[in-house]
Amino acid sequence: MFSKSCKYAMRAVLYLALNGNEEKKLGVKEIADELNVPKHFLAKLLQQLSKNQLISSTKGPSGGFYLNDQNKETSLRKVVETIDGPEVFNTCILGLPVCSSENPCPLHFKALEYREGLLEVVEGKKIEELARRIKDENLTI
Repeated sequence: MFSKSCKYAMRAVLYLALNGNEEKKLGVKEIADELNVPKHFLAKLLQQLSKNQLISSTKGPSGGFYLNDQNKETSLRKVVETIDGPEVFNTCILGLPVCSSENPCPLHFKALEYREGLLEVVEGKKIEELARRIKDENLTI
């Protein structure tokens, strides 16, 4: 359901939560190498996340990206909506221009259940909480 861009952004944010802080800022190259994603593509995503204040950044020789305490309290939903747009949770799964409860596509009601469940999951999960679980469960990002 989420775009490749959105998945890269979520992974990058979680990587920053686990490996960066105000004293240890991370560069695009390091993050891209660790996540095995295209550097230039990731740079644009990180800029977009920074512009929307979902991650923090500083310029200069000791600059880079990191998460401050406020960033860590952000829900995953904000990351998704910043990259894929808020419509990801309410557009037709088949891409039809007119799809609603009054004029449903063949998959409307099943997709509605799925989207509402997915929205609840990403809304209720803060970056810091997800990062902690990844660390505790020794998962790979």
